[in-house]
Amino acid sequence: MKVIFFILISLFTLLSAEESAKVVYDLTTKDLQIFERKILKAIVANKHHYEGKLKELDVTVVIHGGAYRFFTQNPMKTEYKSDKTLVTSYSELKKRIRTMHSMYDVEFLMCGAGMVKHGLKAKDIVDYVTIIPNSTIGLIDRQNEGYAYIPVN
Repeated sequence: MKVIFFILISLFTLLSAEESAKVVYDLTTKDLQIFERKILKAIVANKHHYEGKLKELDVTVVIHGGAYRFFTQNPMKTEYKSDKTLVTSYSELKKRIRTMHSMYDVEFLMCGAGMVKHGLKAKDIVDYVTIIPNSTIGLIDRQNEGYAYIPVN
C-alpha cells in the first residue's frame, strides 16, 4: 500500500511540475553598453531568478542587424575593425559571451542572410553560434515553441 501511495505521489509531482520558462531575445543592437546590460547582465540575473523558483530558464538569442560584431572570431578582420570600443574590449567580451553559452546554456542563432551584407562567412563567427537561414525563421520557430519575445535594439 505504501508503495502504491509513493508511486501516486511521485506521478502527481511529475505531472504538476511547471515547465521551464522560455525567452528569445531579438538582438539587433550594435551598442556595446546595451548589449552588456540587456544580454550579458540581464540573462544571468533572469537565470538566477528562475533558479530561485526551482525553474529553468531556456534562453535563445537571435543575432542580426548591428549585433554581428559581438560574435566574430576577430573584429580586426571584419568591417568592425574601426569600432575602437569593441576592438579594445573584445578579448574580455568574447570570454563573457562564451561563458553565457557554456555555463548558462544560452543558445545563439545568427541570421545567415545578413552575414553576406556584412562580408562575414561562417569561419569568421565564433564556433558556438549556429547559423540559420534568416532571423525571422529563428524568431518564428522559438515563438511557436512558446518562447517569450524580447527585442534588444
